[in-house]
Amino acid sequence: MALPGRRSSTFTRLLRHGFTDPSAAERLLDLPEMGPVRSDPMLLDALGGTADPDLALRGLVRLAEAQLPDERRIMLDTVVTAKPLRDRLLGVLGASEALGDHLARHPEDWQVLVTYELADLHPGVAEFERGLTEAKDPVSLRIAYRRCLLAIAARDVCGTTDVAEAAAELADLATATLRAALAIARAAAPEDAAACRLAVIAMGKCGGHELNYVSDVDVIFVGEPPEAAGEGADEGRAIQAATRLASHLMRICSESTIEGTIWPVDANLRPEGRNGPLVRTLSSHLAYYQRWAKTWEFQALLKARAVAGDPALGAQYIEAVSPLVWQAAEREHFVPDVQKMRRRVVDNIPPGQVDRELKLGPGGLRDVEFAVQLLQLVHGRSDASLRGGSTLGALAALAAGGYVGRADAAQLDEAYRFLRVMEHRIQLYRLRRTHLVPEGEADLRRLGRSLGLRGEPVVELNRAWKRHAAVVRRLHEKIFYRPLLDAVAQLAPGEIRLSPKAARQRLEALGYGDPAAALRHLEALSSGVSRKAAIQRTLLPVLLGWFADSADPDAGLLGFRKVSDALGKTPWYLRLLRDEGAAAENLARVLSAGRLAPDLLLRAPEAVAILGDPNGLTPRGRDHLEQEVLAAVGRADTAEVAVAAVRGVRRRELFRTTAADIIGSYGTEESPAEKDPGALVDRVGDALTDLNAATLAGALRAVVRTQWGDTLPTRFAVIGMGRFGGHEMGYGSDADVLFVHEPREGVDEQEAARAATTVVTEMRRLLQVPSSEPPLMIDADLRPEGKSGPMVRTLASYAAYYRRWSLGWESQALLRAEPMAGDAELGRRFIELIDPLRYPVDGLGEDGAREIRRLKARMETERLPRGADPTLHTKLGRGGLSDVEWTVQLLQMRHGRSVPGLRTTRTRVALAAAREAGLLSEEDATVLDDAWVLATRVRNGAMLVRGRPGDTFPSDRRELGAMGRYLGYAPGPVRGRPATAAYSGDMLDDYRRTTRRARVVVDRLFYGAE
Repeated sequence: MALPGRRSSTFTRLLRHGFTDPSAAERLLDLPEMGPVRSDPMLLDALGGTADPDLALRGLVRLAEAQLPDERRIMLDTVVTAKPLRDRLLGVLGASEALGDHLARHPEDWQVLVTYELADLHPGVAEFERGLTEAKDPVSLRIAYRRCLLAIAARDVCGTTDVAEAAAELADLATATLRAALAIARAAAPEDAAACRLAVIAMGKCGGHELNYVSDVDVIFVGEPPEAAGEGADEGRAIQAATRLASHLMRICSESTIEGTIWPVDANLRPEGRNGPLVRTLSSHLAYYQRWAKTWEFQALLKARAVAGDPALGAQYIEAVSPLVWQAAEREHFVPDVQKMRRRVVDNIPPGQVDRELKLGPGGLRDVEFAVQLLQLVHGRSDASLRGGSTLGALAALAAGGYVGRADAAQLDEAYRFLRVMEHRIQLYRLRRTHLVPEGEADLRRLGRSLGLRGEPVVELNRAWKRHAAVVRRLHEKIFYRPLLDAVAQLAPGEIRLSPKAARQRLEALGYGDPAAALRHLEALSSGVSRKAAIQRTLLPVLLGWFADSADPDAGLLGFRKVSDALGKTPWYLRLLRDEGAAAENLARVLSAGRLAPDLLLRAPEAVAILGDPNGLTPRGRDHLEQEVLAAVGRADTAEVAVAAVRGVRRRELFRTTAADIIGSYGTEESPAEKDPGALVDRVGDALTDLNAATLAGALRAVVRTQWGDTLPTRFAVIGMGRFGGHEMGYGSDADVLFVHEPREGVDEQEAARAATTVVTEMRRLLQVPSSEPPLMIDADLRPEGKSGPMVRTLASYAAYYRRWSLGWESQALLRAEPMAGDAELGRRFIELIDPLRYPVDGLGEDGAREIRRLKARMETERLPRGADPTLHTKLGRGGLSDVEWTVQLLQMRHGRSVPGLRTTRTRVALAAAREAGLLSEEDATVLDDAWVLATRVRNGAMLVRGRPGDTFPSDRRELGAMGRYLGYAPGPVRGRPATAAYSGDMLDDYRRTTRRARVVVDRLFYGAE
């Protein structure tokens, strides 16, 4: 029996170390089973460092009592001698009654804590799979799962891992467990396993790599017939087998035994929820998402991750649904839907739990998650760095990208981590799925101590919790709603602050599809007291109106924010926009007109200076461009570096050309829109032709200089063909060319041929190699023998081929041949060689004309893409480019020898010459010219708007609207119709009418129809 004095001293020490029942603790310490630890002076310190010393001591005694004497002695000796093990074991026992129960049932599992002796060891899926490898049935799987969970909890409560790392480890353990459960299910039904492929897709927190200790593991199941079954396999049989396997997997994880439940597997996020089939094929999933899915389902798919089953099928699923996720923000009412969903969650919390709801309540975890996910879905369409599944990772990416202020992101990060640790500790105690903050004093005390709050744990816990919840709620409101107030008010200093309704109405009236997202950009651009913010507040009211004058003001504002983010610290940027009258309006027009020009600008934002230069929008001539690119080549050490510099010049000049085209089409206050569409087309065609010719000259010089110095063993020339030779290139045009060479005196022909071939190969490679600069695609398919012929020939070889084998279509193609780069004399002699072919002395005979008509008719029937509307296809459609060009070219081949004006590579020039020569009437020439110019502008507009080539009008509403603005259809309601519908409808009607009239002329002049 202890002496009274000793008892009083021990009692006081126990109180000082955090025990709430010193008498019971003293009795436990005096038990014989405690052996060597009774007198260990470090034991009380270690117990006092736990969340609940009383619970930790009881758990230690239970563990000791459950062991055989020899095993007990080993365990207690280790506790005495190994501080890291002691801290981990007691830390778990003091934080989790449920894990203490597990150790009492399986006392040998304490040794798993020795495995994680190294503080920097971070187990992943593979390590957890090894920990579960011996589990061959559901009971042993539950035991092995708890053993792994014990190790995670020990690392967590001792601070070896932070909350994000612990959540990721829990997700990895869940992944390993799902794989093990599926293996057990397959072993129990091998015939089902052989009859299907099954992929398990983790959703929610497991998919996002941020799982709780106790949480439903949300999954979606995808099934397919075995690959070996091939086409025609019985899909129904495979889905039935996969459903049985999936159901068995769910039972293994969800059923409760004496060992507890692993966790419920919840498949209710699948298409149609609990009313839908448990397993679907990939095509069935996609059909549902494309036709029926609601906004929240795409938000859920944000965290989708393949975790178990057939890895190839899982990867296919993720690859297939990912584009749908990043298109979700384009859905009508997307932002209001997300906002309503969040409000609905809060409204459904029972009134008595709202103040204790850590996850769903105001200022809770969901506020952070919804805010982050909304920003991800809005901006992640164009910024792949935002597409991560974890909340904290996405928040960091949002801050890095400027979508959230760094201070706001840091506060959200800190608050979210604190709330997640609270959630973890609450669940860890009894391993129960709950998000309610406990009400009992003892529970709150244990929770506070587990967070390191030791002075007044309950008071400090409540204070910290409420502070972080207030931060979360404030920032959530700011991201979801407040920018509609603050940013608009900042745009006009001194203006009365707008109500939420008025703010939204104002932006919607201006045409912004997502005013909340728009004003988040404005807030980021204009908030603060810096000089930069003050200038932005001066510019933005005007810019908003200019953006709104486009078909897609949201895109214009987003582009402006990106340019400003890139150049915001550059002193001249905002000064340029403020002081140069046209610069800001020019930038607004360019950024809101489509995708191509902003993409070119954002590759090198300093090119915005072009927009403030009085002569910045004037295309630079070929001589000037060649001088610049050749100088750049001369400064480079290698061909790769040289051509990279040349491509950089090309990208800058492409931006200059697109900007001039857009501004000429839209017009500005200082420069009204160009009234002559033909002048715009000619300007673009000449600019792109000169630019690409200079680019080829630079690439040629780079290749020759690197390998041969100043002189190539053979003379070499690049002949432009097609639209390149015709000075009619569009933004999406390839450079059609022929390559010709002639060995220098004394050079072996084979050596010359090898040199010429090397030049061609290297030029094509260097101009097309993937880089941040747009490629120049070289197309040599118009060469003799087409793709089957040599890429480059000597002048004599061309002469022999054209003399013996040339076909009518080749003579027709040569109508557009013009030297573009290389040896000028060789180019001139090539033109002399082909002139008799393209302009026959006696003109084109009737047989030749008949063959051209036959080829044209065949092309119309065979080359028009399936499903394309022939009335709207700019190249091959009725009255389109091909119709006009073949008609003009037939006139050139018939009369070119006798009418000098027809000997040109340019369609419009030849058309005018034919009119002047009386070969067609003024009216017919005008009709054909109008159709050709309009079709060319539509092709250019498609590239400007969509950022990729196209031969028809866009189908997207905003893209179609942008095309209308480019073609000069002013925005605004017409005859009671919405603006976009009004001018897009008129635009399509006008195009059909113009090209229909042209086709009538073509039928008469080209086909000879009455």
